[in-house]
Amino acid sequence: MTRIYDEHPEYTAEARHRLEDRKLEGFVYAVTTFNFTDIAGNLPSAPALLGNVVVWKPSDSQVYSAKVIMEVFKEAGLPDGVINMVMGDPKMITDVVLENRDFAGLHFTGSTTVFKNLWKQIGDNIHNYRSYPRIVGETGGKDFIIAHPTANPKQVATAISRGAFEFQGQKCSAASRAYIPKSMWEEVKKFVVEDVKSFKMGSPEDMSNFITAVIHEASFDKLAKYIDAAKKDDEAEIVVGGNYDKSKGYFVEPTIILTKNSRYSTMCTELFGPVMTIYLYEDDKWEETLKEVDTATDYALTGAIFSQDRYAAAQATKALQNAAGNFYINDKPTGAVVGQQPFGGARGSGTNDKAGSILNLYRWISPRTIKETFVSATDYRYPFLGE
Repeated sequence: MTRIYDEHPEYTAEARHRLEDRKLEGFVYAVTTFNFTDIAGNLPSAPALLGNVVVWKPSDSQVYSAKVIMEVFKEAGLPDGVINMVMGDPKMITDVVLENRDFAGLHFTGSTTVFKNLWKQIGDNIHNYRSYPRIVGETGGKDFIIAHPTANPKQVATAISRGAFEFQGQKCSAASRAYIPKSMWEEVKKFVVEDVKSFKMGSPEDMSNFITAVIHEASFDKLAKYIDAAKKDDEAEIVVGGNYDKSKGYFVEPTIILTKNSRYSTMCTELFGPVMTIYLYEDDKWEETLKEVDTATDYALTGAIFSQDRYAAAQATKALQNAAGNFYINDKPTGAVVGQQPFGGARGSGTNDKAGSILNLYRWISPRTIKETFVSATDYRYPFLGE
């Protein structure tokens, strides 16, 4: 924000030039998901930082931590009425907000389908608004790991274990599809199976548990459905995991599916849980596999390439330039750090406005340029009109 306010046009001898960073003319609607408490705090506070009033609807699976965030804002000195948190029926709240003439922007994190529906609803109401609303969204992902034949198998396995199963895979950035050369698979498989079998699983109250429950029953049921389908399908097999239990909490065992079909359902569909699907490619099909990674899904959020061949890493970086807004070389595709890897993706993964960066903050201002002339003209004739 300070960098934005420090930007000013150049002065000239004839006039003074100023840039005024106005707030939007209206209010911003912030819609947040359950899985990142910091993002739930960031989405309403970023527009507020630039002077906007915000209506904030947190996920109904995250209302308690949202309430705590509001208490923190208040303790920090945020005046009443700047960020207005509302809870209740999502459709009712959204309908009221998006029908208001003063709606000026949407700051959204959630599913691709919901974001598209909101965009359409805003479009349907466009003639009602005072101005054209800003639409900023970070949505789904089908994030990948691709290993070059020169990659270190242990490093690839660790990236899968961390990238796919931290927070039960409930990250839009979580690795959920991997492309492994056939020559490397047995070694990677050994390390990954060892990791998964060593995971401690239980209540989130015990910080030593690497795996805890998924968020709610609907998520549990969806994941169980895909796991059961893989058990029955000739194109897939369960390498490790595959069990689930909701007798006490919604626990899904970290599961790795091996498929013969690079377009198998779990290679293309976002599951948002601890399920990783792996496809094995022929070692000499590297370039063809890069094309498959790029075209297999509509998402483009995060991705990772593992290679000890610098030329192959550079080749993948170029071939996959539109496949991920956050791209990692020899690291897992999760854990973006503010100020180092501004986060966001394009295609079906959002508007790529990079939450937590100056790029995002620019969306919440409406600049005005002001020119003050010192000696005003007194003759309409320009010099070129002379003899």
